[in-house]
Amino acid sequence: MTGHNHFRLGLVLLMAPLLIWLLSLIFIPHIDMLFLSLSEKVAPRVYETGLSNYAAFFNEPLYWNTFARTAVMSILATFLTLLIGFPVSYYIAKMVRGRVRAFLFIMCMIPFWVSELVRTFGWMILLRETGVISSFLVFTGLSEGPVELLYNDVTIMVGLVYTSMLFMVVPLVTTLDSLDDSLVEAGYDLGGNGLRVLRKVIIPHAMPGIVSGCIVVFMLSLGNYLTPVLLGGKDSMWFTEQIYTQFITRFNWEQGAAFGFLLLILSSLIVWGGLKITRQTLSNTMG
Repeated sequence: MTGHNHFRLGLVLLMAPLLIWLLSLIFIPHIDMLFLSLSEKVAPRVYETGLSNYAAFFNEPLYWNTFARTAVMSILATFLTLLIGFPVSYYIAKMVRGRVRAFLFIMCMIPFWVSELVRTFGWMILLRETGVISSFLVFTGLSEGPVELLYNDVTIMVGLVYTSMLFMVVPLVTTLDSLDDSLVEAGYDLGGNGLRVLRKVIIPHAMPGIVSGCIVVFMLSLGNYLTPVLLGGKDSMWFTEQIYTQFITRFNWEQGAAFGFLLLILSSLIVWGGLKITRQTLSNTMG
């Protein structure tokens, strides 16, 4: 009995830092944000409880159009990240071994050794009107004058894919690494071509990694602020910019809290819908 009590005490002590972190940095702030979002300012320092802050989101087309645009572009960024990251992950996991594999994996990680702000400024240096690419086009005669490649949806998409790539590659490499090579060989021996083996053997095995990577990339893209604002400019129409405007520019914390909570709810619904479509569960994905 004493040993059992010691085990429970040790487990509690081990879990205490995680529980404190979750409670103080996630649960309590979200609960406070929920109560704040339900507050309606009727007079200076006088508040009532209501849903007017949430109603403003649905009554103002700019707000929900901005969220819809953000969600669609985040889904597209997730798809493009998967499209690029899957063959890279398969090559790292199954086609190379030893030092070459470690080298390629480190090469994928190197951009993330610096902050997102520095990486985004790097893209701005490359794509701005007086940047490297524009200067190269003028120097080679491919363009008569400087070309502004910033402040458009394509640039935002490039930045989102680049920012999220590692979070797609890591779960895919981990999942594909556990794929038995004999299963792939058996698929070819049974008369399957490359596309059929990919569809019937490789993708079903990699599905947990695909789903987990897509969830992380989608949530990061949807909640991203720096990349869309810096690469897309003031007209980027990204929902996190609306949240920033309410909190910082207008000092309307009640409306900003409502937008933040709506972002959490609506993004969770989109993730839930994606899990239902792919017939995956969070336990399978995390496992």
